[in-house]
Amino acid sequence: MLKTLKKVSLVLTLVGISQLAVAETATNTLEVDSEIGRGGLPVREDNPNELKVCADFDNLPYSNGKQEGFENKIAELIAKDLGKTLSYQFWYDRMGFIRNTLNARRCDVIIGTVSGYDMMLTSKPYYRSGYVFVYRKDSGYDIKDWDSPDLRKGIIGVIGQAPPSRPLSDKGLLGNSRPYRMQRDLNLSPGFVIDDLVKGDIDVAILWGPIAGYYAKKAPIPLVVVPAPEYEQENVHGKEYWNISVGVRKRDKERMAMLQEVLDRRHDDIIKILDEYGIPHVPVVPDDNIEKKSKNRGDAIPKFE
Repeated sequence: MLKTLKKVSLVLTLVGISQLAVAETATNTLEVDSEIGRGGLPVREDNPNELKVCADFDNLPYSNGKQEGFENKIAELIAKDLGKTLSYQFWYDRMGFIRNTLNARRCDVIIGTVSGYDMMLTSKPYYRSGYVFVYRKDSGYDIKDWDSPDLRKGIIGVIGQAPPSRPLSDKGLLGNSRPYRMQRDLNLSPGFVIDDLVKGDIDVAILWGPIAGYYAKKAPIPLVVVPAPEYEQENVHGKEYWNISVGVRKRDKERMAMLQEVLDRRHDDIIKILDEYGIPHVPVVPDDNIEKKSKNRGDAIPKFE
């Protein structure tokens, strides 16, 4: 019984709901004071000299506990520009992430979210990305679109129920595919699909661009990364591209105005960070209808693929 209780206590600590208050020096861990931020209880006092960011503890290329991700670097850039101290509330980006971080006021800013996401007030988009085809350079494949003959030659790795599954279904290619879980096993690298591509378990991967681009760049063999064509006009559920913004609480308009000034002023520096990490991006589409559609659907970018 004692061993079981110890295991339960360890699990609760790891997912960030420890009953122990966080020590002042442990500002960038998964641990939280569970008596702060819950409904009806006191909330964290805002520090005007601090940029407190909500981020995933283990989800490169976005962020991790060592602050090695491109969103960590963007947060550093913003904090330095504003002359603020950067700190984090880490959590795993799964169900309840926003509720337990931003909305519990344990942190104030999410560096990357889909523009117009209905759970937040979002900035003007600072980049746009989409899904990509990835294959081994030595395969001889030449995949440019959903009708490329080489898509029919091997096994396609795709996240189950993700947008690329729509064009694959329409083109009769689901039978060629190997589906992966939408939320990965946390014992695996976020680039586990690229790992399978390198090993030869699959022949083509169709993945969310930031994840694919980063891990393809780090792969031990040459890989080809090709942007997938937008498919929204053929099937609304096959939308492949999103504008990406910074998010804050809906009522936090003053903070958003401050952040927006930095995003505008340092846009070129942010794009440079994306390029350094191999993040595929295309020009932002300044179309209000896109943002309204996203807001109506409540879309969230697939950062956990």
